[in-house]
Amino acid sequence: MGGNPFCPDLKGKVAVVTGGSRGLGREMVLGLAAAGADVVIASRKLPACEQVATEVVETHGRRALPVAFHVGRWEQAGELVERVYDHFGRVDVLVNNAGMSPTYSSVAEVSEELFDKVLGVNLKGPFRLTALIGSRMAREGGGSIVNVSSMGAVKPRGDILPYAAAKAGLNALTVGFAREFGPTVRCNAIMAGTFLTDVSKAWDSEAFAARAQQFALRRGGRPEEIVGTALYLASDASSFTTGAVIPVDGGQP
Repeated sequence: MGGNPFCPDLKGKVAVVTGGSRGLGREMVLGLAAAGADVVIASRKLPACEQVATEVVETHGRRALPVAFHVGRWEQAGELVERVYDHFGRVDVLVNNAGMSPTYSSVAEVSEELFDKVLGVNLKGPFRLTALIGSRMAREGGGSIVNVSSMGAVKPRGDILPYAAAKAGLNALTVGFAREFGPTVRCNAIMAGTFLTDVSKAWDSEAFAARAQQFALRRGGRPEEIVGTALYLASDASSFTTGAVIPVDGGQP
């Protein structure tokens, strides 16, 4: 930790963020870089990753590696790990942020392809990447793993059931990996509520405004409001926190 407890010191650390090219992932990448970390931006579209990498270098003067990566493809996890370790030689922080929640008209219309894709991105991919990187962290001195879950895991609605089931599984993995890789590697989760990322532009704004009135803070989250919790969990500020699933949701009922 640095002198300011609100600004965790991650100098000399390397952080990998999946889904790091947009939304909450982009904000966490920039927050980690601001705290001194070199970053890996891993997401499906390489040009978007490269854009964020340029921003990291120009704004924060940190090293940044953009990598095209599909988290739902098992074999790509190993490829990503090898590339990152070849480039930086270490990983200190892994943020499993990539996710997807496609819409469907009814639960009976959910196809096997959709179901498998949602579980692949939100559950299978984080399992494989955490297994690979967490094992190396444990052998090489430790690290911190941060999973980005969802309040849907504990408060599921009928229109997000495959996603909610996957995130509930991710919560379980968080606790299990904390035990598997302790005491040197910590694994925690941020259970995110409703954040106003680019995706929210397609929502019915009036319907959401009415729903948000049920939240304690009466609003959705700004993407940058995820960063404080992410930095806490990534850094030594949370040195006695592991296996925790922390809601960051504006007080959803």
